[in-house]
Order: sequence, then C-alpha cells, then structure tokens
Amino acid sequence: MQSSSENKKTPLAALSLAALGVVYGDIGTSPLYTMKEVFAGNHPIPFSPDNVLGILSLILWSLIIVVSIKYVVFIMRADNRGEGGIMALIALALRDAKDNPARQRMIILFGILGAAMFYGDGMVTPAISVLSAVEGLEVAAPALERFVIPITLLVLFGLFFVQRRGTARIGALFGPVMLLWFSTLALLGIINIVAAPGVLKALNPAYAFGFLINNSGIAIIAMGGVVLSVTGAEALYADMGHFGRKPIQLAWFCFVLPALILNYFGQGALILIEPDAVHNPFYHSAPTWALYPLVALSTLATVIASQAVISGAFSVTRQAMQLGFVPRVEVQHTSEKEQGQIYLPGINWGLAAAVAVLVLGFKSSDNLAAAYGIAVTGDMVITSLLASIVAARVWGWGWTRAIALFSAFLVVELTFLFANVHKIPDGGWFPLVMGIVIFTLMTTWKRGRQLLYRRLEAEAIDLRPFIESIVLGLPTRVSGTAVFLTPNPNGVPHALLHNLKHNKVLHEKVVFATVIIKDIPYVPIDERITVETLPDEFYRVTISYGFMDGPNLPRDLELCMHYGLMLEMMDTSFFIGRETLIPRAGSEMAFWREKLFISMFRNAGSASNFFKLPPNRVVELGTQVIL
Repeated sequence: MQSSSENKKTPLAALSLAALGVVYGDIGTSPLYTMKEVFAGNHPIPFSPDNVLGILSLILWSLIIVVSIKYVVFIMRADNRGEGGIMALIALALRDAKDNPARQRMIILFGILGAAMFYGDGMVTPAISVLSAVEGLEVAAPALERFVIPITLLVLFGLFFVQRRGTARIGALFGPVMLLWFSTLALLGIINIVAAPGVLKALNPAYAFGFLINNSGIAIIAMGGVVLSVTGAEALYADMGHFGRKPIQLAWFCFVLPALILNYFGQGALILIEPDAVHNPFYHSAPTWALYPLVALSTLATVIASQAVISGAFSVTRQAMQLGFVPRVEVQHTSEKEQGQIYLPGINWGLAAAVAVLVLGFKSSDNLAAAYGIAVTGDMVITSLLASIVAARVWGWGWTRAIALFSAFLVVELTFLFANVHKIPDGGWFPLVMGIVIFTLMTTWKRGRQLLYRRLEAEAIDLRPFIESIVLGLPTRVSGTAVFLTPNPNGVPHALLHNLKHNKVLHEKVVFATVIIKDIPYVPIDERITVETLPDEFYRVTISYGFMDGPNLPRDLELCMHYGLMLEMMDTSFFIGRETLIPRAGSEMAFWREKLFISMFRNAGSASNFFKLPPNRVVELGTQVIL
C-alpha cells in the first residue's frame, strides 16, 4: 500500500497500475459469473436476441451510472483527508451533527449497518470468485468436475494462511497480473464482437428501457443478476487513501471500464451465435487451447480480488475498533514501513471459516450467486444516504441539490435491492443473517460502552478538589512516574483510588493519560500530545489519534518532553482499571444485550496490548461496575 506522502512522489501511471491490482479485483472478476447467472443461474431468464441485448445494455448503463458517475465522480469527492470508506464517510457525516443527537444516532446506525453489510459481502466474495474461476475446469475437461470444490478450498486456505506474512512482497505482482487479466478480458471480447458486431446495438440505452418495459414479469429477476456486474464498486472508495483519487479514476476510465464492456459484449455476441454457450459464456468465449491457461489466470485474479476484500475487512475492523464500534482485537503489523498493512488473526480465521462453510454448503457459483448481491446493494444504499448528508451539510450543496442527485442513484440501487429480495430463500439469507448478527454485536458494544462510561463518570470524584485534598494529606511519595489511563480527564481514575487504598503511596510524578480518537484518519505528530500541569507534580495528558493511526503510548508519551514533562520509560509504571461488569434487570439496555456486552467486554483484547504498553510495567487494578 502507498502512503499519502509516497503518493506525491510516485508517478501517476505507476500508482494507476498499483490501483489496478488492489482496487479492481472484485469488479474485474465479475464477468466470470454475471452473464451465466442471468441466463443459466437458479432464476434464469429466457434466451432471445432481444433479451441478450437488453441485459447487455442494463449492464453497461449500470456500470456508467453506479460506478462511473456515483462512485468515481461524486463519492470519491467525500474524502476524509484523503481517506475513503464507510468509516471515513461516517466521520464526515458526523461533523455537522455535533449539536444534533438525533441525527448523530441516525448516522451511526446507518454507518454500523453499512459496515455490517460489508462484512456479509466480504464472506461471499472470496467464495464465489475463486469457485467460479476453478469451475472453468468443467469446461476444459468435464471429468474434473469432482475436483472443483477440493481445489477451491485448497486455494482459499492458502490465501488465508499467507495473510500473516503480509502482502508487501506479493503485492508488487498484483498490478501486472491484473493488467494481464484486463487485457485478456478485452481481447476475448474483441474476438467475439468481431464475429457478431450486431451486439454493439446494446450501447443504445433504449434496449435497456425496452427490456424493462416489455418484460415486466422477469425484469426484476434479471436485475438481481445484473447487479453482480457492479459488485466491488465500494472498493474504489474504500481504497482511495492508499492510492489517491486520480490514479483510481485514471485506471477506471482508461482501462478497466473499456475492458469490462468489451468482455460483456463479447460474451453477449457469443451467446447470440452459440446459445448453448450460455451455461458458461466466459470460458466458452476462449479457444480450446487457451482454457487451462485462462483457468490459471482467472484463479490468480480471483485470489487477488479476495485478497483485497480480506485486507479491507482488516482495515474496516481497525477503524471501527478505533471509533468504538467493536471490541479491541489483536492487530499485527506486517510491514515496518506501512502502518496500513496489518493482520488481524481473529478476523482472518473467522472469515476463512465462513468462506469454507459457504463453499461446502452452496457447492457452485450459481448457488452462491443467490447469496451475493443483497449485502452489496444494501451497502450501496447506505453509502448514498450518508453521502447525501455530507453533500448537503459538509459540501454546502443544501438539501435540495443533494437529494436531487442522490435520489437518482437511490432509484437504481433500491431497484437492485428489491431485485435481490427473491434471492433470500435461495441463499440471500446468509449475508443478511450475518449482517444482522454483526449489526447487533456492534450496536450492543457501542451502547454498552456508553452505559459503562456513564456509570464510571457518575461515580468519579472531581480531579482538582481531590488533588488539593491529597496534597494536604501528604501520602508517601515514591520515586518514579505513574501513568493512569482514564477515559474521563476530569475524574479520578478508580485505579488511583485502589492504589492509594491498598498500597498507600503515590509516585513522585502522576500522569493522567486520556486517549482521544478523532474523526480524521491521521493526527500529525505535532498535534498528538497536549500537557496540562497540575499542582504538586500531577499532570493531565491528552493523546490524540486518528481512526487509521496505530496507538503506541510509550512512544508518544516521550513527546511530553517538548512540554517540560520528562518521562523515563524504564522508571514509569502504567496503571489500568480492569472493570468487572454485573448485569442489572431494568437497566437502559435489554438484559440479554447486557449479558452479550459483558461477554464481549470480558473477551476483548487487553488495553496494554492495544496501547503497546510494556507488559512488565503494567499494573491492573479491578473494580466492579453494575450496569
């Protein structure tokens, strides 16, 4: 991944090539299954030349309206200091709602729902992508059909297994491989279009409207297949911070979009000439001698597409963790240079288990296509709603202009969403159920943290009167520095009270450290620390991070020296409160959600690991809190 500073030094063409390898894997592998799903899936539409032209026209204009206009032109303007994605969009939308709690709650709920849908999509993408690529073996040699699922599982296991090594070494290959992939898509498309140039009539949007008007009974079913052509559009926005807006836009308009259109139209041309090819038009569009190399290239391309989804899940989880939407989990950095390259073991193997279940349960890309789409379209709808808030309030467009634009996108996306409803019994229930489960977990965690903070704040003693009284009492002061982590900078940490009660001493320097996560991706080093000197060697320190920053308290507390507070880390102890939560009937949260929150709280990663505290210098002091 590229940092923003490196982006300024790297040539635009090189960044566009890198973006090709990371950003466009998902949408770039959609030709493997989109046309097949429309005409030969679980809910096929009848074959006819007019239907083929109508579907091609719908795919073309979906790519133009949803991907090109909505995402590439408009949504990518909603950058949070260069970063994109659902969490960046939430942070932007919240900026103008600080004095409106009702709007804040609505934005947060929409954002959490969008993130939940992203996870649901992230489970299906690797399964359907790799499985559809390996299914090319059935076309090359029907006798190999029984090996498709074992090979798919083996490829997927290898993909998840290598995540812990990071993508820095193999990432350099992504761009050239995807360049070859899109070139192959374009070449196959051109070869088949030359054989049936009449297919180019589908460039006229009248064929799309004609299909929808003349086939009202099957049009909604067809749209459930057409939506597969735009899956992966969210990646353009989510990965904007890695490459910048211009490289992603250049790669899309100059290379990816033309290659996709040529390949879809090539598949349509093949179907018009050979209707039997409808069962797998992508692989049938290649000459027989090229099938095995094409299967290998397709598998490699789908692995790259899956890699981008997995990396995206890691990134979204860390952002959500920083913003307080999910519990702390273990984060491992796989690159010394790029803090964006991370590995989350729990998320990785959780995704791996879900993907394996999907492959074994659905057994074919046709069946998986029924599970694909509803989470993607739900995410798109939420993005449009949040973006309309940003356009109206942050960009200063006003509600009339913002609603006029994004309602046009919502008409298309809500049609896609409604078209996927019929897929729920056939498999669409899986990402929907997973999305609901993740939404429940995230909202429970967010609400539980608010209640816990409120309880601790209500029981806290005001800091300044306490310091004045403690100075008069003259407890024994011992050498060294004590750092007390507290979310409430104006209250006395429970850990300090317990330390006084049991050890009856104070260190010669006492630092109250509060960590704040701001609604920006990164906080500059010169804005990271603020220090307030209190009486008698007490200090109040605020450490600020962005939602993309990696917290490291020992490193950042050394910045206190610029404010006259000298801290010797080898002589510093870190005191952390460890709360034991007790559920209470009749609380502000349902009893079952209290029990769920307590379970999540108990199993969350430790604060010492999250803040990179040296284990031999951490003291945890517990207290009971009744929710």
